[in-house]
Amino acid sequence: MSEQKLAGTARTEFGKGAARKARAAGQIPAVIYGHGADVMHILLPAKATTLAVRTSNALLEIDVDGESHLALARDIQRDPIKQIIEHIDLLTVRKGEKVEVEVNVHVEGELAAGDSVYNQEANTVLVTADATDLPETIVVSIEGRKAGEHIYASDLVLPAGVELLLDPETMIINISEPTVQDLGAPSDEQVAVAAAEVGAEA
Repeated sequence: MSEQKLAGTARTEFGKGAARKARAAGQIPAVIYGHGADVMHILLPAKATTLAVRTSNALLEIDVDGESHLALARDIQRDPIKQIIEHIDLLTVRKGEKVEVEVNVHVEGELAAGDSVYNQEANTVLVTADATDLPETIVVSIEGRKAGEHIYASDLVLPAGVELLLDPETMIINISEPTVQDLGAPSDEQVAVAAAEVGAEA
């Protein structure tokens, strides 16, 4: 994953009012932290930043007053209604450094039986990988799988340099027969009530 470049500015005003003012001006409040350094409060351009963090664990190269910071988007807070980004926490990283991240699990392929179904028990998995070479997704193939089969964490095929930090026995995919609900035949009383309702409407 290559880093995406953004230009930030130091944030000098704080509080909810200042944050609202910044967002109204097309900026997103953010903090950069990590490696024992003081927390840095910054403002990022809303449009460019929103595009840059569309993928999980986005790697950003942020220029703040001529100083470059390499950071991972750790926590993105969004307005629950408008879904606009309100604040971002950024973790400072270095090239060659290993970091722990949650990576989305993506399912692909077709089951052997068309009426079988799969349940995804885990949407993400915890891994460690190079901060500058994080996988966007972990792909799981269900091609040709049959009802009764399971896919566990130990079955995942990981990219080179990526290590699983999860119990190998954790179930990722459960494949089963479709659940058929037996509603049964209507009782005589139900038939009589339905007939009465039809007669009343007529």
